[in-house]
Amino acid sequence: MSLLKEEELINILPKNGPTVKEVKKYLEKYNDEFIIIKCGGSVLVDPILFKIFIEDIAVLNKLGLNPIIVHGGGKRINNKLAKVNIQSNFINGLRVTDKDTINIVEDVLINFNTEIVEALINLSCEAKKITPKENNIITVIQKNKNLGFVGIPTKINKNFLNEVIKSNGVPVVAPLGTDKDNHTYNINADTAACSIAIELKARRLIIISDVEGVLDNEKKLIPEINSKQAKQMIDDEIISGGMIPKINNCLDVAKNGVKAVCIIDGRKNHSILFELLSDKGSGTLIRE
Repeated sequence: MSLLKEEELINILPKNGPTVKEVKKYLEKYNDEFIIIKCGGSVLVDPILFKIFIEDIAVLNKLGLNPIIVHGGGKRINNKLAKVNIQSNFINGLRVTDKDTINIVEDVLINFNTEIVEALINLSCEAKKITPKENNIITVIQKNKNLGFVGIPTKINKNFLNEVIKSNGVPVVAPLGTDKDNHTYNINADTAACSIAIELKARRLIIISDVEGVLDNEKKLIPEINSKQAKQMIDDEIISGGMIPKINNCLDVAKNGVKAVCIIDGRKNHSILFELLSDKGSGTLIRE
C-alpha cells in the first residue's frame, strides 16, 4: 500500500472523500489487517447509498486493504414475506423462522448477495459469493426451538476467507449458515459479522447503520467510548432500545481480540472512507 504514488491515489479516491494527505497517513495502519464491514439499513435499499457503498468498497480494494462484507437484508425479507402472506414474528429482535420462512429468507439473501458481488465486479473489484449454496464458511447450532431456523455461529472457515483475500478479492458473506445435517439457518447479521471479526482477530469491525453512532443525553455524537462508559450509559438509559444489543455485540468483539469497533451512519457520504482514512472519522469508536 505504501508503494502507491500520489498520482495513483488521486485517481483512486473520490473527490468528495478524505484527502490524499490523510489517506497516505492511514494506509500503513491497515497493512495486512482485516476490516469487517457489516452493512444494513437504508444503504441496502436506497440506490444512491448502495452505489456509494459499493464504490467505497472498491476503493478500499484498490488501495490494497482487506475488506470483508457481511450484509443484512431484513427489509427485503419483510417485503417478500408480505407478498406471500407470511406474517413476521420477532422474539428479542430475532425473526421467528419456520420451514417456509427460511426458504424465502435464503432466496432473498442469496439473490441480494449476488447483486452485491456483481456490482463490485462491475467496478473491476473481484468479489466472491459466500452463501450456503456457494462457499459456505459458517457452521451453526440452533439458537433455540422457539425461533426455529435461527442459528448461532460455532465455527468460521477462515481459511477460505484468507484464500479470497490473498487473491485480492472481497468476500461477500450472507448471514446464513448450516448445521451438521446441512440445514440452512438464518443468522442475525451483526452476530455473523462479530463472529467473523473475532475469528480473524480483525483490526476493525465497522457496523453501518441508520444512526450517527452513539449519542449522549443531548443527542450529540460521541466520537469514542470504552466498555465502562458504554455500560454506564446503558444503566442511565442514555443507550436504549435496539441500540443496547448492538452495543453489547460491539463490546463482546472489543474484548475478544478486535482492536476497534465502530458504528457509523451509512446515510452520510463516503462514511466508510472517512472512518478508516481520515482524522475526524464518521461515527462512534468503541474500545474495550
